[in-house]
Amino acid sequence: MRKIVYMIVAAFAVISLSSCGYNSMVTLDEQVQSQWAQVQNVYQRRADLVPNLVNTVKGAANFEQETLTKVIEARAKATSVTVDASKLSPENIQKFQAAQGELSQSLSRLLVSVERYPELKANQNFLELQSQLEGSENRITVERQKFNEVTQEYNAKIRTFPNNLTANIFGFEKKGYFQAEAGTEKAPKVQF
Repeated sequence: MRKIVYMIVAAFAVISLSSCGYNSMVTLDEQVQSQWAQVQNVYQRRADLVPNLVNTVKGAANFEQETLTKVIEARAKATSVTVDASKLSPENIQKFQAAQGELSQSLSRLLVSVERYPELKANQNFLELQSQLEGSENRITVERQKFNEVTQEYNAKIRTFPNNLTANIFGFEKKGYFQAEAGTEKAPKVQF
């Protein structure tokens, strides 16, 4: 008789857990982690282009060494900040985003300063690297958007009733989003 009671309780527990959203939370958590890996992948692609870009620019006579140094330092910092996919808190995402933002700003300054060097603007290697860098930036935007979408779905799932009860029991925590960087809401001033 006890064996039957244990089997009924076990069957009830399995049915309860499967209907409480646990499995779908696990699936969504895996999607967030997978998409995070893709975000890191496209950022790494950009970081891999930087040394080639710097070496190509170094070849230009009298190019600003300070600009190149800042790009190299920003790349080193950006590649040193990593976030474990299981710890995607808003604070960790913000730290990662800040380091990547510094690299973006340094690369922008580099590309603006290149305008003063006609031999670089005509260099085929530089033009190809610049094109690949632009493609990487576009990929980063797309993958960050996808990350935010799967994160939103996951966060909504763990915060709605009765899923929030299951989420609390099993330790599912809210994940962070990529957000616009401070100051990007203002259009840049263009002067001629």
